[in-house]
This record gives sequence, C-alpha cells and structure tokens, in this order.
Amino acid sequence: MTDKTLSTSADPSSSAGVAAPRRRRADAQRNVDALLEAAKAVFAISGVDAPAKEITDRAGLGVGTLYRHFPQRSDLVAAVLEREIDACAEAGPALAAAHEPVEALAKWLYRLTEFVGTKRGLATAIHSGDPKFDDLAEHLMKRLEPVLGGLIDAAVATGEARADVGARELLHAVALLCQPVPGEALAYNQRLVSVLLDGLRRR
Repeated sequence: MTDKTLSTSADPSSSAGVAAPRRRRADAQRNVDALLEAAKAVFAISGVDAPAKEITDRAGLGVGTLYRHFPQRSDLVAAVLEREIDACAEAGPALAAAHEPVEALAKWLYRLTEFVGTKRGLATAIHSGDPKFDDLAEHLMKRLEPVLGGLIDAAVATGEARADVGARELLHAVALLCQPVPGEALAYNQRLVSVLLDGLRRR
C-alpha cells in the first residue's frame, strides 16, 4: 500500500509555525508507540503474519498510518522485537533488586519465555533472508546474554544454582523449549521452562 506524501507550509516566524513541527513529532511518536503495542498483542494471538487491519484496529489508527511508519511487514516485526528485547534486558536489574538471586533468575527466564513463546511465526520470519532481520540475533545476544549472565552469577554465588550452565546455553534452551506445539499455548512453554529451572537449581 502506498501513502500520499503530505506537506504543509507555515511561516517560521509565527507561533503556529514554530509549534506545529513539535506537535507533529509528539503525535507521530504516540502513533508509533500505539502501533508497536498493538502489534505485540496481535502477534501473540495471530502470529507475525496477522492482517495489518487487525493491528491498526487495535491501535485505533488507520492502515495508512501503519504503512507510513512501517512500509514493510519486516519493518514492524523488527521494531517490535527490538523493543521487546530491550524491555527484557531492562527487566533484569529490576528483578535482581526486588528478589533473592535464584528467584530473580527464575522470574527473568519466565519473562524471556513470554517474549519468545508469544511470537508465532517468529523463527520463520527471522530466517526468511530479509535484511531487516540481519542484526536482530546479534542485538538479542548483546543485550540479553550479559543480563542473564549476571543473574546466573548471583544465583551461583548463593549456592542455589549450578555453576556449569552459561547464559548463552540457557538462551538457546529457552528458545528451543518455546518452539510452537499444535494445540498448546504459552502455559505449555512456561511449564517446560519450569522443568529446566528445576534442573538448574542445586539441591
């Protein structure tokens, strides 16, 4: 879908001419935030190939607004994933500050499971060869591996977690446990990760 380019002119010396660009930027950012939140929710229900209108209806915006900010589906998918990767990384320190180390580790892994397990069609999209996804795997490891490593180290230091499992191994393990299973939802992935956590704890 192609959108018409809208242009406006304003006298830069007038108060309206000064305020309008700032107002447009704020409105545009709100629209982007609404689209990303809507896409996140829709992807969890219908997968990353969900119809554009399902996303825009949830965001309360028009399809033209979606394509203006995200001209291709891969632009939207990549933006949602990058945003969620960053949110998952930022959750690590907050959980560490609020909980005992082994509990913080468990809660973060469940948070990661929710992120990975609610993106049906994600693996196919990422491995589609679209250049928009080229940097996502590196971004994920760069952001999440050190966070998870810190949580593991803290749990190991208390004697409550095994010391022979690394962050990268756990990231791969959760990704494998979150592979879609026909007829099963997120609760199934969470249950499998709980089994993994039982094996991670030292008795």
